[in-house]
Amino acid sequence: MLQTEYEFTLPLGYVDADGELHRDGTMRLATAADEILPLKDPRVRSNEAYLIVILLSRAVERLGSLPQVTPKIVEGLFAADLAYLQDLYNRINRVDWKGDDGPSSSLERSAGRELVPAGGS
Repeated sequence: MLQTEYEFTLPLGYVDADGELHRDGTMRLATAADEILPLKDPRVRSNEAYLIVILLSRAVERLGSLPQVTPKIVEGLFAADLAYLQDLYNRINRVDWKGDDGPSSSLERSAGRELVPAGGS
C-alpha cells in the first residue's frame, strides 16, 4: 500500500499566540493541485520564495493541537523548522519508483532519518 502521510517532530516548534508549543505533526504527499494552484496566488507571483509557505500550509495536515495550518502559521515558524519541513516535503515527494511496489526503501532512509508513516507503523 502506498504511504501518503508521514509524522514529524519539529526541531524547535511553533509557539502560538497563547505561548503553547506545537512540535509534532503530520505531512501528506503533495498533489498536482498543491503544486500548481499556488502559482496563481498573488503572494507567490510577487515573491517566488513565498511558494514554500503555501505548499507547506497545504501539505501539513496537523501541527500539534492547532485546528489548521495556515500560511500565517508557516510564516511564524522558526527558520530551522521551516528548513526541516521543506526538506521533509522534498524527501517524501521525491519519486524513486521500483515497479509496482511504489517508492523504493531508499526514500525511507534518505538523509539518515527514518520516515514514520502516520499511525506509527
